[in-house]
Amino acid sequence: MEYKLFEEFITLQALLKELGVIQSGGAIKTFLAQTAVYFNGSLENRRGKKLRIGDQVDIPSLQVDIKLTEPSQQERQAYQEEQAEKKRVKKLVKKLNKVNKQDKVKPFTSKSTATNQREKKAPRFPGV
Repeated sequence: MEYKLFEEFITLQALLKELGVIQSGGAIKTFLAQTAVYFNGSLENRRGKKLRIGDQVDIPSLQVDIKLTEPSQQERQAYQEEQAEKKRVKKLVKKLNKVNKQDKVKPFTSKSTATNQREKKAPRFPGV
């Protein structure tokens, strides 16, 4: 299988998590202790090993061979557009959360003001 690497490097842990080989980052230590993982032909047990374009990861017990390849110019452009959109949405959500938080802050009202407001708004019952 080929994996398109858009950044300078990816760690072994991040690669295996992204491909669904492991479920979480915490599972990598156990996975590496129980499973033989080969990096460019030699046994690898460091979860933070940096993988770059041209490197190969083999997991014989799962019959998985991963080769890190360089993406095409079109794939790179699409990736950059996707990242820009994610950044825009993240900024927008942060702004909306800030506005919502400010809206939820209730201004201080004294007890006498609250009592006066209740007295002014007497309930009305139909037919009375």
